[in-house]
Amino acid sequence: MGARVPGARDPAPAQGGRLNTAPVGLRGASPEAPRPARRFSITDAVLLGLYLSAAITMAALSLEPPFVTPLWALVALGVGGSLVLVMRHRHPAAAFAGAMALAVASTAFGSGAEGMLAVGAMYLVGLRARPATAWAALGVALLLAAAGASALALRGTRLPPMLGSAPPLDPRDTLLDWLNFFSLVAALLVITTLLGINAGHRRRQLGELRHRAEQLARERDQQAETARAQERERIAREMHDVIAHSLTVMIAVSDGARLAADEKPQQAKEAMGRVAETGRRTLGEVRRLLATVRADDAEPPVPHAPQPDAARLPSLVQEFAAAGLPVRLTVTGRAPADPALGLTVYRIVQESLTNSLRHGREIRSVEVDVAWEDGEARIVVQDFSAAAQLLPAGERSPGRGLVGMQERVALYDGDIETGPHAGGWRVSARLRWHERGEGE
Repeated sequence: MGARVPGARDPAPAQGGRLNTAPVGLRGASPEAPRPARRFSITDAVLLGLYLSAAITMAALSLEPPFVTPLWALVALGVGGSLVLVMRHRHPAAAFAGAMALAVASTAFGSGAEGMLAVGAMYLVGLRARPATAWAALGVALLLAAAGASALALRGTRLPPMLGSAPPLDPRDTLLDWLNFFSLVAALLVITTLLGINAGHRRRQLGELRHRAEQLARERDQQAETARAQERERIAREMHDVIAHSLTVMIAVSDGARLAADEKPQQAKEAMGRVAETGRRTLGEVRRLLATVRADDAEPPVPHAPQPDAARLPSLVQEFAAAGLPVRLTVTGRAPADPALGLTVYRIVQESLTNSLRHGREIRSVEVDVAWEDGEARIVVQDFSAAAQLLPAGERSPGRGLVGMQERVALYDGDIETGPHAGGWRVSARLRWHERGEGE
């Protein structure tokens, strides 16, 4: 409990007070967050090599006499296609536009090798972009495919030959040729786009699953840390109650034994025996509490004695009476079969009597009333003593014992009042246990 002047009491804390906890929000990186541009990888080198191999092979066929495709067009298209493949990660929009433009130009003046760039671009759009964006890009690609099909229908007549093919000798149906070329290219673009959208959907779904798994792992770690903190707080509260009570009793009994040692040696011996018994019991309780947080399996386990409950209130009061506190206990009603509730009532009475023994001045009597009613438990501990001396306003702070009582009461949706009354100091607590049991 907080520092105080001799005989001073803690000021009365605010009545009741529930412990509210709120889940901590977790903000992880969104699976849709933009990824940084990749560096040129081995896969990119393989794709560039495949494209150049196909472009060089088709250029060699296109340069066979006498139906030669212009060399400058083949070289320019090859350089442009290489640039598109190199910058497709850092500048995807520019790479898509370049691939489409090169594909149309290749159908008009080149070998047609750049058509694979357009197919690959549509797959990447379906893979990386949202479906609506992919379908919009497909619409643009189909318009360009229509222009490219028109150019293919004119190769060898109004436009340069392609792949060394001889111009047609007989008149051809240009519309039919255009329809055949367009149907083939459109089908290829649609299929590629669908494959890309399907792969992109799977990728995004897996990304969301990974993100959710990471988020759940973070929540699990935070919940585990919160549980550890709550357990540490519980153990600290129990340690305070056990040690503060036992030391207070031991000090009071030892002082009495010291004063009676000369005139009443037998009573002094008996008092020192009670001190030793209290110390051994306290040591056992401390070892039991520490054993709950000890992770060393090599040490022998400490036997877990049952926690005190409301049935041990008479022995608790008798122990304080033996320490010189004139205390009387009154219990009405029947305690429910709830070990946690019994421990809470026991600790509240124990802390209240400990405060009276430590800080009370000229105590004439202490009354402990515990009433078990329908759905509620009422505890009143009041001592009749000299007026309490409060600390100055700037130094007032509730001690750890009072805070512990508030926390215990809050677990049962109850309220507690502590403070001076007409004849001394009074602690009044109310626990609602019936409603809590129904809500479980």
